[in-house]
Amino acid sequence: MNERIHIYCDESCHLENDHLRAMVLGAVWCPASHRQMLARQIKDLKASFGLPPHFEIKWVKVSPGQAAFYQALLDLFFDEPLLHFRGLVVPEKQALDHAKFGQDHDGFYYKQWYTLLNRLIDPSKRYRIFLDIKDTRGQVKVDKLHEVLCNANYDFDRQVIESVELVHSHDVLLLQLADLLIGALSYAHRGLQDSPAKLALVAHVRHRSGLSLEQSSLMRADKFNLFIWRPQA
Repeated sequence: MNERIHIYCDESCHLENDHLRAMVLGAVWCPASHRQMLARQIKDLKASFGLPPHFEIKWVKVSPGQAAFYQALLDLFFDEPLLHFRGLVVPEKQALDHAKFGQDHDGFYYKQWYTLLNRLIDPSKRYRIFLDIKDTRGQVKVDKLHEVLCNANYDFDRQVIESVELVHSHDVLLLQLADLLIGALSYAHRGLQDSPAKLALVAHVRHRSGLSLEQSSLMRADKFNLFIWRPQA
């Protein structure tokens, strides 16, 4: 049997008219056979910091009181060889000219998910992809994303990319980890300075990844892969 990989996807500031500068997509992935073990590591880390089991890991909840926990969680990610991340940043979302390319913002958004995810597909493995539910209308677009990914990889019987599914982030710890990582990217690219705790976490991601976060990583980067999208001239 080919190894099955689970990919957990989240986004930040993807809406067209939210007046936020950068759009960030991100995916954490790991072998499906180890997902429960990895989730237990996160649960145990929460317990070691006195956090209740129902505490949801979210970038927007980062505060001085939990800063040490969030830094330890970042260390868990960077130290655990079974966990990987790929992020995609559109730095100047408001400058996009969708009409020029015959698309709307929603279509562009799902094209970026294709750009992020297709880079991760290895035809010798099998994949289940999980996206955080944002609204009740997303299933049609997610089904289309699944179709396009399969066609691009000649996976017409869907034996490689088995599913693309919508889930609730509060039920999935590895999806919450993706939220934390894309939150740091978004904070950096929006140039925010209002939270010392968040600034410290951004600095820690820079330190552990060895990246400035303003430039793409090497394409072959496996642990923390970053693509800064730029429009073609």
